[in-house]
Amino acid sequence: MKTLIRSDSSSSIGVGHIMRDLVLAKRLGGKIFFACMELEGNIIEQISYPLYTLTTNTPEELITLIQTEGFERVIFDHYGINAHFEKQIKEQTAVEIIALDDTYQKHHCDILLNHNIYADPKKYTSLVPIECILWCGSEHTLIREEFIAEQKIVREKVYDLLIAMGGADTTDQIGKIMQSVSENIQIAILTTTANHHLDALQTYAKAHPKVHLFINSNDVARIMNQSKKAILTPSTIAHEAIYMGLPFSALQSAPNQDDMVEYLKINGYCVMEDIT
Repeated sequence: MKTLIRSDSSSSIGVGHIMRDLVLAKRLGGKIFFACMELEGNIIEQISYPLYTLTTNTPEELITLIQTEGFERVIFDHYGINAHFEKQIKEQTAVEIIALDDTYQKHHCDILLNHNIYADPKKYTSLVPIECILWCGSEHTLIREEFIAEQKIVREKVYDLLIAMGGADTTDQIGKIMQSVSENIQIAILTTTANHHLDALQTYAKAHPKVHLFINSNDVARIMNQSKKAILTPSTIAHEAIYMGLPFSALQSAPNQDDMVEYLKINGYCVMEDIT
């Protein structure tokens, strides 16, 4: 099946959608293509599939692309695309639609994927068409292959603390955390070139030999496996930490993480309200 994944990344919206879409693409197989806007701080260079660059986030431009290129399935992973948008695409192209959702929003799709461990299919009863197939919960969690392989390996713990606050870290949570942790411990920081605070982080790391800064790293699973504990966002990386058995504290960085925060609290994980 010829599949188009519609998703974006930037310094303001983060990189998590693209990262999980790459996992989903590999899981689904077939002929996969991406359609993205070229936004500031994007990570489209990390997409290893054929890519279409869009100039707008409108149904009209996407419909033209779908019809011209003969796509049979479209995957939407985008907070800026709603059920009305999806319905227009469905009615004018007849493609199969898979919609990714984290926050129990209304969708017009054939398959709804909420890959989060907290996902409750019963909450979608009135939010999707009655014939919609629901893929919800831990059995559908999008864990990267590197974690599946790394989880079987025993490594020396060389980092006392791992800090990962999302690829963009729009509110500079990493900087705030660094003000409150000891300078005498080995610290690994994960970030990307989408982070507007990257220059300051690089300057800080150069002045502090025990701070190890990893930018756009392809070795996240190994770094996690080499860490004793972590401070993470309650997002996809928290799923990965749970899978790896890494003790962590979660620090919320966006409203769309509310459901994950609630799940973590109920299930006994450490959730920090702020950095003190």
